[in-house]
Amino acid sequence: MVPEVKAAGLIIFRHLSAGTPIEYLLLQHSYGKRHWTPPKGHVDPGEDELTTAKRETEEEAGLKPSDYNIVDEFKHSIFYKAWGKDKSVDYWLARLKDYNCHIKLSDEHQDFKWLQIKEACDLVGYEDMQNALKAASDFLSSK
Repeated sequence: MVPEVKAAGLIIFRHLSAGTPIEYLLLQHSYGKRHWTPPKGHVDPGEDELTTAKRETEEEAGLKPSDYNIVDEFKHSIFYKAWGKDKSVDYWLARLKDYNCHIKLSDEHQDFKWLQIKEACDLVGYEDMQNALKAASDFLSSK
């Protein structure tokens, strides 16, 4: 499948210390069904997907690339139909450097939550997004 729409985002996680649970950042959209996802957005012409993921994370959550480290070994892609078009979303994993880093939402979102994997999967609802979060969690558990 060649997607008509391409998007990219970051699965942001934070971890206070060894032995404490990992938490994932989810943002609640301000429109439509008000669903929850990690920060993501459409790839602009001439832009690569990782650049899009970083730009969208800064626009939607106020997190600059200096606020997190990308986990180079992890990338997960999901495919689905959106508004009747084939869509792909590439996600990278990124660890927040400062556990208490401030999240600043854009107008596109109305709320955010830091959640452990089970609660995050329950909140997103969509199976493909649940699978992306589980893949991230499984990857981190294997390290």
